[in-house]
This record gives sequence, structure tokens and C-alpha cells, in this order.
Amino acid sequence: MICNKDTAKKTAKLLLQIQAIKLQANDPFTWASGWKSPIYCDNRISLSYPEIRDFLKNEFVSDIKANYADVEVIAGVATGAIAMGVLIAEALHIPFVYVRPEPKKHGRQNQIEGFLAPQKKVLVIEDLISTGKSSINAVKALQQAGANVLGMYAIFTYDFPQAKALFEAEKINLKTLSSYEYLLIQASESGAISELEAALLTSWRENPSKWGI
Repeated sequence: MICNKDTAKKTAKLLLQIQAIKLQANDPFTWASGWKSPIYCDNRISLSYPEIRDFLKNEFVSDIKANYADVEVIAGVATGAIAMGVLIAEALHIPFVYVRPEPKKHGRQNQIEGFLAPQKKVLVIEDLISTGKSSINAVKALQQAGANVLGMYAIFTYDFPQAKALFEAEKINLKTLSSYEYLLIQASESGAISELEAALLTSWRENPSKWGI
């Protein structure tokens, strides 16, 4: 679920503007999974633009204050959401921790870095939702550590059906600043993509694992 429509459109516009999101319908990228993709998203680029970084942070903070006023800890998912998570936690003046994809192989073998007291009410921050597996993995790690996970926020989601099903199955509420749907709206309205490219981009999201094969 997006935070609100205006935020979704502006976030998409800004991410396209700084090329944090690149669209190449006729020259697709290849993801690590092997999927062919007409889109590549790296929201960490937004951190290099103070005004955009502040906009994203402020939108998160505003929605959190309105819907999760009782949150006690912000948890960022490593590595992409660590910096944004810190900015949000600082604005809310509450503790911050971050979650690794898996426990370290050495030292204390932590998966969660920072101090997290049991039963604390935690909001998880992600930069991007694709299949949702790594995001849910982070939630489970926090829950196993005794956290009360209230929900998750992310900058952007591809809105894959399997991700929606996964979040629903785990009963985790997900809110995002923008989504693939609003990205296509913004890209079409701005003339960044043609009608043919919009059709190709739409067909990719319907079956991303088979697209381009």
C-alpha cells in the first residue's frame, strides 16, 4: 500500500530524475537472479541529493507519526536501507538497529547490529521490495530476537504478486512511498517512455521471470 498518491507520483518523478530508477525496455538489464528486466532501481543514489533525501525522510516520518506513533525502534535492512533508517530514527529521536541478510560468520555472529531490548515495538525500513524474501527474512530475524514488528516501510516496490502474497501470508503490513504502477504513470506523463515502451514495461511486471526469454 502506498502512503498517498501525491507522494507516490513525486517519489517516482524524483527517482527517475536522478536515475536512481533506469528504464530500458529495448535494452534490458540482467539481474543477479538471471531475470531480464527493463528496469533497474538503486535508491541509494538518493542519498547523494540532500533535498531528495530530505523529502523521502520527511514523507516516511510524517506517515509513521500518523500511523505508528507508538514505535520504539527503527530497524534498517542491510545494506540499502541503513542510511535512510538512521535518518528516520534520528528525526523521530528513537533507537536504531540494522539487520544483516544472515548472521556474521565470525565474532559475536550477530544478525542484528545494535542494542534491541525484548518486546520493543519496531518498524522495519527497506529501500526496495522485489520478491519480498529478503525483507521477510529481516522481519523474522527481529521477531526471533523478541521484537514486536509493527510493519515495514520501503521507498519503492515492483508490486510483484508473489511479494504481496508473501507479506499477506506473514501478516506484515507494508507501506511504500511509490510503486511500479505510479512509476509507469509518471514516466508516461513526462514523455520518458513511449506507448510501446509502456506496454513492454507492463508486460514485464505481469511475468518477470519469463519476460525476455
